[in-house]
Amino acid sequence: MDSATIEQMIREGLPQAEVKVSGEDGTHFEAVVVCPSFEGLPTIKRHRMVYATLGSKMGNEIHALGLQTLTPAEKG
Repeated sequence: MDSATIEQMIREGLPQAEVKVSGEDGTHFEAVVVCPSFEGLPTIKRHRMVYATLGSKMGNEIHALGLQTLTPAEKG
């Protein structure tokens, strides 16, 4: 698994999102996801939306994913 593949999966699941994923070791990643769909949602629901785009890869090929989920207004 690599950062580019994870970015693509998130973008496919959240087409309005701006996504940046980093991670050097192939199993631990950090992602910043900015999406208008997050407006009014608590952090846990935002994270679940991102995890849903990754399906069974979470916990398997992707051992850990640190998330920062923002609306465009929160990004500033």
